[in-house]
Amino acid sequence: MVPGSGGGLNAAGRSVMATTPVPGAGEPTLPLVPAAHAPTERRRAVRTSSPAGLTQSAAIVSLAFVASRVLGLLREVLFAGRFGTGGEASAYAAAFKVPDLLFLVIMAGSFGAAFIPVYAGFLQRGDDERAWALATAVLNAAALAILVLAAATFVLAGPIVRYLVAPGLSPLYQDLTVDLMRLLLLSPILLGLGIAAKGILEAQNAFALPALAPLVYNAAIIGALLVLVPPFGITGLSVGVVIGAGLHFAIQLPGLIRSGLRWRPRLDLHTAGLSDVWRLLVPRVVGQAAFQINFVIVTAFASREGDAGIIALNYAWQLMMLPHGVLALSVSTVIFPTMARLWSEGRADALSQTFERGLRPLLYLTIPAAIGLFAFRDGIVSVIYGWGAFDAASARAVAPPLAWFALGLVFYALVEVLTRTFYAMQDTRTPVIAGVAIIVLNVALCAALVGPLGLAGLALSLSLSTAVEATILAVVLVRRLGARQPGFGFWLFRVTMAALALGGLVWAMAPSLSDVTVPGAAPRILQVALLGFAVGIAGLGYGLVSLIGGVEELSQVGVPLGRRLAPLARRAARRVPVLGRVTRRERR
Repeated sequence: MVPGSGGGLNAAGRSVMATTPVPGAGEPTLPLVPAAHAPTERRRAVRTSSPAGLTQSAAIVSLAFVASRVLGLLREVLFAGRFGTGGEASAYAAAFKVPDLLFLVIMAGSFGAAFIPVYAGFLQRGDDERAWALATAVLNAAALAILVLAAATFVLAGPIVRYLVAPGLSPLYQDLTVDLMRLLLLSPILLGLGIAAKGILEAQNAFALPALAPLVYNAAIIGALLVLVPPFGITGLSVGVVIGAGLHFAIQLPGLIRSGLRWRPRLDLHTAGLSDVWRLLVPRVVGQAAFQINFVIVTAFASREGDAGIIALNYAWQLMMLPHGVLALSVSTVIFPTMARLWSEGRADALSQTFERGLRPLLYLTIPAAIGLFAFRDGIVSVIYGWGAFDAASARAVAPPLAWFALGLVFYALVEVLTRTFYAMQDTRTPVIAGVAIIVLNVALCAALVGPLGLAGLALSLSLSTAVEATILAVVLVRRLGARQPGFGFWLFRVTMAALALGGLVWAMAPSLSDVTVPGAAPRILQVALLGFAVGIAGLGYGLVSLIGGVEELSQVGVPLGRRLAPLARRAARRVPVLGRVTRRERR
């Protein structure tokens, strides 16, 4: 997990938050009286969105997602500048592991893809009473579980840190980790309320407030970095995380009230629909728990590589997850509802075609992203993080694991889209079995590789185990759906040729870029410009070779983008006299 992610709001990997389908529906006008007392027609109107409302809400959600990504990156840059790769930063990162585990497994799991379908089903039938009874039962059960486990973690924080999470940290930073973990245990409780509100509101086609919640969360952490860290250090940042978690829920509370909130302090295990939620929940919880335990294990190994080990590995992971979040999560989110509908209609062949149509642009973009991230790793680390306490030594610690994470980027993307495909086929067992199996493999690989390779060995072990997981899922899916689509092999060959050409180009540019982007070697604005120039040249080269090779995805990705950017460029040119004259001459 990324420091400050606070339960994965912007966390990477197979985030439970991301597995909740968001159908892009709008947020209609909500009744001013509780839904239980409103007429049936009024209640149904609450859950029906006009096309204009759908478009408006989809735009709000999209903008909020982009803004959240930007704030998340700003948060990480500020954190790096304040704390670098020091022991305090590693203690802070390690302190998040158990709170993140509790949040993602219990609260996010309960109110993710398991809760929304059942709750929404009651709403669609106009049965508000049972819907709110179900929401109350799930919330109370999850809250009770997380309170009990948080209390146990608070008491046992010392042994948990010293023997499980960070056994290799120096005693000073182990003690700091214990203190921070106890403080951060408030975060999953408050974030849990926020994710519960998110699930309830999204089931009622109310997406605006849930989309804004991560923004206030990240803004609170950024505020803490600017205001609380100077006088209170890393403890002030942890307080900011807790405040952000509280605001994450508070901003959604008005929407809950308008929707007819009827929470009761009771727990009825025989509530209608609760058994259906548990049936859907258990496989997802097991899979998410396996994924998070995997990270706890890797963190323990990283702690033995010095006090900078944990945070250096986290920085590298976060950089790898930037393209993963933009590409893999976006593609899998788009194709999931269609695949689920096709499977429910018994159209397995159409599902297979939809999967391949999503897989092709994903591979076409992810492969060059992995190559660029690998070749330009030194420049990327230095330009994004290289200021303040994050010096050249910090950059040297982060770049090697980023190289091996980059080589695994394609497999992480495959696992994301393959897992969604199995979920669309109503098969939650296969991804869970594969995920649990690779834990054993990853532990063995970590133990074997950390000695000769250090942190790079841990990154390599995660990439290798993810490659095995992707292979298992792909083999099972092919056997279940039949042979690949015709022409896929030749298409992949052409993309591979374009990728090899890209590799030669970036390999030639990488040494010079690495030299000039070392922190302090040149003005920062020049370093940013040179990195952008190198990435632009690499992208143009990849596109040109793709065009020569007849790769169709170039037109599918590039042409729509060009159509969107052209009007913006023309408007910008009109505002700059010289560019405006050039544009007018081109038209003539």
